Amino acid sequence: MLEELEVRDLGPIRHALIEPAVGMTAITGETGAGKSMLLEAIRLVSGGRTDAGRVSAHADGSWAQAVFREDPEGPAVVAARDAGAEVEDGELFLTRSVPASGRSRALLCGRTVPRAVLSSVASHLVVVHGQSDQLRLASPVRQRALLDAMPSVAGPRSRYDEAWDAFSRTRRRLSEMTTRQASTRQRIDYLKDSLERIGRVDPKPDEDVALRDRRTRIEHAAAISEGVGGAVAALDPSQLDGADDATGVLDLLGRAAQSLRSIHIADPYDAAADRLDSLAADVSDVVLSLTDRVGDQDAEGDLDVINARIHELDELIRRWGPGLGDVLAFRDAASTELEDLDAAPERIEGLQRKADEDLQVARDAADALHDARARMARRLSAMVDEELEALAMSGSRLEIRVTVRTGQKALDDSGSDDVEFLFTPFPGSRALPLGSSASGGELSRLMLALELSAARCRRAPAEVSDIPASDADGGDSGTAGEPMTFIFDEVDAGVGGRAAVELGRRLARLAEDAQVIVVTHLAQVASWAGRQIVVSKSVPAASTPGGDAGEDGGDGTAGVSTTVAAVEGEGRVHEIARMLSGDESPASVEHARQLLADSRRPD
Repeated sequence: MLEELEVRDLGPIRHALIEPAVGMTAITGETGAGKSMLLEAIRLVSGGRTDAGRVSAHADGSWAQAVFREDPEGPAVVAARDAGAEVEDGELFLTRSVPASGRSRALLCGRTVPRAVLSSVASHLVVVHGQSDQLRLASPVRQRALLDAMPSVAGPRSRYDEAWDAFSRTRRRLSEMTTRQASTRQRIDYLKDSLERIGRVDPKPDEDVALRDRRTRIEHAAAISEGVGGAVAALDPSQLDGADDATGVLDLLGRAAQSLRSIHIADPYDAAADRLDSLAADVSDVVLSLTDRVGDQDAEGDLDVINARIHELDELIRRWGPGLGDVLAFRDAASTELEDLDAAPERIEGLQRKADEDLQVARDAADALHDARARMARRLSAMVDEELEALAMSGSRLEIRVTVRTGQKALDDSGSDDVEFLFTPFPGSRALPLGSSASGGELSRLMLALELSAARCRRAPAEVSDIPASDADGGDSGTAGEPMTFIFDEVDAGVGGRAAVELGRRLARLAEDAQVIVVTHLAQVASWAGRQIVVSKSVPAASTPGGDAGEDGGDGTAGVSTTVAAVEGEGRVHEIARMLSGDESPASVEHARQLLADSRRPD
């Protein structure tokens, strides 16, 4: 909902601050006062294109800011947060500055953003129905979206979206697997060849390290034997054949310990003897270890056989290394992958069956969606025609066509239907696409009729649809969170008398479900508003007629003073009187009082 709109130096408006009502707000004023500049401000903060010619004369630039309050979890706030804006308490600040020369600047909650971001956020907040904005619903995509937003269609649409998403996921997986099928055959051959080569060698964990160690011992067998024998002979020659009478270190340590103990004085000689015994025990362990290596059979072997085995292992490491452990890990992974790839044809068949099943579910859901759309289209068209009759457009009619597509691309993410809004402006004329078949005022009233009918559908779907209640679940009631803001311009073009009263009544009815702002020249329309804002101008006597700012904002020539202010009480009575007869005579004032009183009576 729009809480505040502030404008500076835009056309004839030097500064204006308006606070629209929650329900219906009427913006009134004489032609050329600058009412359209308020709409221009809304378009600017909604990401519209800029025109430096709209900047007020002698000003460096124009500036506009709109403050909206929305549901903190609503789509507009979510879109703002996704753009990096910090939103507090659901308040959104949409700002646009337009210099007299140079590029404009867009801000969202104080953060500079691309113009497209403002447009995206504003699309969830405000809809402008004016002569330059009617093409919003000229797109078949938007027309289908409006129809699908109706509660009786939203449920079937949601179920179709789920079915289509499931089919799309299965189709994507099937396409990927089918595309990979040729390369899969090559992968299978590679894995089988690799496993066969590794299997022929049959490596064992750390086998290459053990073989290299053994090769080293064989290559140095003579030196090892000589060194070990010399060490054993020095330590304990009794362990060697033919050296029984030799004396070694172990024997000398024993003799030394025995000599110390023969003193028969405990301190310090027994302690020294104990240390010698400990050294003797360590030497004995060393001797035992070295003795096991004398004549080591592991130091014997065929170096050619060992080197051939090491070469085989190195070949495996070179291809699937960098270590033998990596080769073994590849072997295990390849075996598992090969099992999966061998099952690929069966998986493709299974995915194809699932794709067929998912497609059938999607087709069934599309048929149900088509039925819901067709029924809602008939009902909505009839409701719009009823509203057009009351809006002085007797004989005009809206036809919403829902046709089933045929051919290869009959089904897509929107279902199987083409939706088209066709408008017949008067009896006997051809039904033409929306946006090319009526004037600005007629289109504004048509949009009002559409919004009114849509609001009725959201408010009480069971009363306006022949679709079973179970099929109407899942729709947006249109009442959750803050109301949408609808702005109507030129909606009263060519309307007068009783039709003008009905126009105001219907705008007020729409304001029960949404915020409505209408720019109008008709007192019969303005009288229905909860708040009335008057745009007025004054031209100094020295100003020439050429300095008058036209209804399109003119060039903002200096000397034209425009004010924007809300009127209440007697001030509003006199403004309504001016709108009725151009003056504020007692008769017109009394007429204004009566009109305001009548507009507050229930239907």
